[in-house]
Amino acid sequence: MTLASNLRENKAVYTVAGAGDFAVEKLREVPGQVDRYREQVRETVDRYRGEVSRYQQRVEAKDLPGAAVAYATHFGTRAVEFIDELSERGRKVVNREAVQVAEATEPEPKPVTRTRTAPQRRANGTARQSRTTAKK
Repeated sequence: MTLASNLRENKAVYTVAGAGDFAVEKLREVPGQVDRYREQVRETVDRYRGEVSRYQQRVEAKDLPGAAVAYATHFGTRAVEFIDELSERGRKVVNREAVQVAEATEPEPKPVTRTRTAPQRRANGTARQSRTTAKK
């Protein structure tokens, strides 16, 4: 197998390509979101300041290991799903780019030119064959 075919069948390559495409998409959205989130953060911090102390009183230490395991399991499942999504996205990006490269490098068909020449006429009216027609 060639290096190109190995790369085409490698999920990690597609995942990296998908992650890059996803990152570019999200970076384009950042400038508009910064101002909107700045105000939301201020409101949220003020609202939850008082609630933190109430949650600290309700949490018991014996519940933390079970909660941590549940969170880690949920996070692992979500991570696998996200990697699969990135891989599929990368597959589409790679295939789209491969098609564009193939179209860009595809040579244009050249018009067919004929090299056969018509027989030349002599002064006495008889036809003389050219070299290309005489060899056939």
